[in-house]
Amino acid sequence: MLIDLAPRMFVASPSLTRPRGASHRLLSEVLDLAGPETALVSHAERAWSSATFSGARHTIILKFAGAEAIECGEAFIAALPDHEFTVPGHLVADATIASVEQQYVPHPRLAVEAELLLLEDC
Repeated sequence: MLIDLAPRMFVASPSLTRPRGASHRLLSEVLDLAGPETALVSHAERAWSSATFSGARHTIILKFAGAEAIECGEAFIAALPDHEFTVPGHLVADATIASVEQQYVPHPRLAVEAELLLLEDC
């Protein structure tokens, strides 16, 4: 899978009725975990529900450019699945790395696609 690394603005599904605050808090925590050398490429969310839970699945693509940033990206990949998120009124039920793309020529960079399931905490 090729990931378009051109930076984009936050993209959210217009059909969601949850407050924007939880989505922004989740994105902020992901960016903090990724480190200051991280560029947000895209963030999208889509509604998710089961018989007992409702929430949203978030897809976040980050870019790490340069050797130091790539080290941060590798640390992010290792830390994300076990990270304890603090999003008031919500819980992160699943946090996975969906894909990783590395490029070394002409400049080293790493693109990481993460998927997170954010559920409303009843």
